[in-house]
Amino acid sequence: MKLRPLGDRVVLKQASPEEKTQSGIILTSQSQEKPQEAEVIAVGPGGMVDGKEIAMAVKPGDKVIYSKYAGNEVKLDNEEYIIVKQSDILAIVE
Repeated sequence: MKLRPLGDRVVLKQASPEEKTQSGIILTSQSQEKPQEAEVIAVGPGGMVDGKEIAMAVKPGDKVIYSKYAGNEVKLDNEEYIIVKQSDILAIVE
C-alpha cells in the first residue's frame, strides 16, 4: 500500500533518533528526542490551495528539516510516516 498525498501535502519518513550523545553517553528510548530531520517519501501535486497557486519545491529523496509540532503521524505497513504541509518544511538539507 502506498501513500499519495493531496494538494500541498508531503509524506516524510523521520530519521532515527540519536542513540548516544556526542560525548558518548548512551540514551534510553525515553530520553531520546525525536529528530526534526526526515526524508521526503511522496509529494502532492500542488496546484490551487486556498486560492493560491502552489508549486512544490521538494521531491522524493530530499532530506528536509520540518517544524517540531507539524503534521500528522500515520502508521502504515508497520512503518511510521508524517504527513505535513509543504509550508511546515523549513529547509532542504544538501
